[in-house]
Parts: sequence; structure tokens; C-alpha cells
Amino acid sequence: MKSVIASLLVLSSSICAAVEVSESAPNCHLSLLSNAKPVQLANPGKVTFIDFWASWCGPCEKSMPFLETINTELKGKDFKLIAVNLDESKKDADHFLKKHKVNLTIAADPDNECANTYGVTVMPSSYLIDKKGKVRHVLMGFNEEDKKEVRELINKLLAE
Repeated sequence: MKSVIASLLVLSSSICAAVEVSESAPNCHLSLLSNAKPVQLANPGKVTFIDFWASWCGPCEKSMPFLETINTELKGKDFKLIAVNLDESKKDADHFLKKHKVNLTIAADPDNECANTYGVTVMPSSYLIDKKGKVRHVLMGFNEEDKKEVRELINKLLAE
């Protein structure tokens, strides 16, 4: 099932144009994973980091602690981090989050509509959006070496 989902992500993403740096970020309307409360991804006036992830994604397990750290460090600043889960089953996402305890805003995109809008082809995929709603950086996958660059980019955008 996981490989089918990944294949569908790649196929559907190739049909849709990927969001690129300097373009306006699409404003998907999703529900929080924990309840049906709606959440908007694009948030003008704040630097926003959107991370698409799934329970079956190995690199996502490594990126979650980093996302939690950044979210904690930037609490109270003009910053918002939204982790968008792409699992079809809420149970799979809940199991992952029970194992990797994080205090993040987690949205659900089980039909991959928002992921397709962004052109997600790699897991995880992250989009850094400036206060004006423009995509300023796209990060495909996750490596430990990415941490420093992501921090620097976020701090630069917060200073603008």
C-alpha cells in the first residue's frame, strides 16, 4: 500500500506543476489531524514552514525532532510551522506521532490534494514561505546537513 501511495504521489505530481521558489504559495484548506478544526497553510504576515510527511517515510522520522526543535526555538516570533500528514489512515499517523512525540500543528491531507497542488514528489518535502506569501526555499528530502541552512533561511526571513 505504501508503495502505491508513493507511486500515486509521483504520478499525480508530474501532472501538476510544482510550486517553485518566488511563486505565491498555494493556500490549501485542511483539517487538523487531531480534530476537524480547519487550518490554512499560507499565512501572510508570518514566515511559514510547511512540511509534507507520512508515517512510512524513513527520513521523516529523522526530520520530526528537528521540526520540533525549530518550532520550540521560534515560539512567540512571526513564525508558523505546519506538518502536513499524507497517510490515508489516521491510525498510521497517530501511531507515528505516539512514537515521535512532537508539539506541532499537524494537518491531514489523506487525499493528497494539497500535496499535488504543491507538486510533492519526495518525502519529506518542505516549503519555506516569507511574510508576503512567496515561496523562498524548497527542501526535498531531509539530511542532517540541511539543518543549518534551514535555520539561517528562517532567521533571515524573520529579520525582513
